[in-house]
Amino acid sequence: MSFNKQDIYKALETITAPGEGKSLVENENITNVVTFGNEVIVDVTISNPSLQAKKKIEVEIMKAIHQHVDQKIDVKVNVKVEVQQKEKTNQIKGKEIPNIQNIIAIASGKGGVGKSTVTSNLAVTLAKMGFKVGVLDADVYGPSQHLMFDVENEKPLAVNVNGRSKMKPIENYGVKLLSLGFFTNPSQAVIWRGPMASKALNQLIFDADWGELDFLLIDLPPGTGDVHLSIVQAVPINGAVVVSTPQNIALADAKKGVAMFQQESINVPVLGIVENMAYFTPNELPDNKYYIFGQNGAKNLAEDINTAFLGEIPLVQSIREGGDVGHPVALQKNTPQEKAFDNITKEMVSQLLKRNANLPPTEVVRITTMSGCSTK
Repeated sequence: MSFNKQDIYKALETITAPGEGKSLVENENITNVVTFGNEVIVDVTISNPSLQAKKKIEVEIMKAIHQHVDQKIDVKVNVKVEVQQKEKTNQIKGKEIPNIQNIIAIASGKGGVGKSTVTSNLAVTLAKMGFKVGVLDADVYGPSQHLMFDVENEKPLAVNVNGRSKMKPIENYGVKLLSLGFFTNPSQAVIWRGPMASKALNQLIFDADWGELDFLLIDLPPGTGDVHLSIVQAVPINGAVVVSTPQNIALADAKKGVAMFQQESINVPVLGIVENMAYFTPNELPDNKYYIFGQNGAKNLAEDINTAFLGEIPLVQSIREGGDVGHPVALQKNTPQEKAFDNITKEMVSQLLKRNANLPPTEVVRITTMSGCSTK
């Protein structure tokens, strides 16, 4: 039997640190490794004090060494628990995902306002502008992005990344996509409690091979709840976009959505509000605008709460049809709908740049392709 300390470290790199998306070695959980003869002693530090967590990490270390180095090695694991101290500010902060520069949450106070439609068209527009884009469909109970990108029959494959198995996102229209819709039966309801939904989302985020992304858009479920808190706890969100219609009921809920992100313990910058279904213009009367749900409601709300108004989207049949057939309307060149999403996307990126100008240097987002965006 011949092995050295480096062989042991290499085996331990195949074990993912709980909730970290990194290996035990990368996350510096392994504090010491001693080898002599056919015996190995591993000192590991974890933050979970439960007996189950200690036993699990011990078994995983033994299994990895026996599998990747030698079955006959006598492995001893010393588990130490160090509970991390809470920050004085009590602010929820997520863990950085390697190679993802921007994470933007797309939210709405209530359902039915077109949040998922806006998300898919923003993603396509960003891709057309030259950015590397991904979409995480975090609408656990009503995933729809796999339908909007016309990939409902696809299944993410498992790929080997540095010795660990990860999911490879499905790609279409230049956008990488992961959704729980790929893993659930479309004819059955998803009946999950909050912790189970949160665990599934963490897997989609950290157990995925996203590669290099300029933007990861997260399509949140409507309202405010467990999933929203899980997301802001899991990843460092650079900003949020809130979608609403002009009617008063939708605006009241949108205001609550904005307030959630602005809470002191969350403190996610709200980049602005998008007004969907702003007005209707019939084909036979192209100069007429009918404000079916009210006029300038989201625009006035943005002014009231001192948040940017990113733009308005008309109530147009082709937008609905594009989502239904899996061909976002932003792909339709030289149309008013494409122009509307172009303008909203550029304004969103401009607001993001302004926000990041005031963030600490470690959180400043690196953007290399401006494509008509301005910080003025």
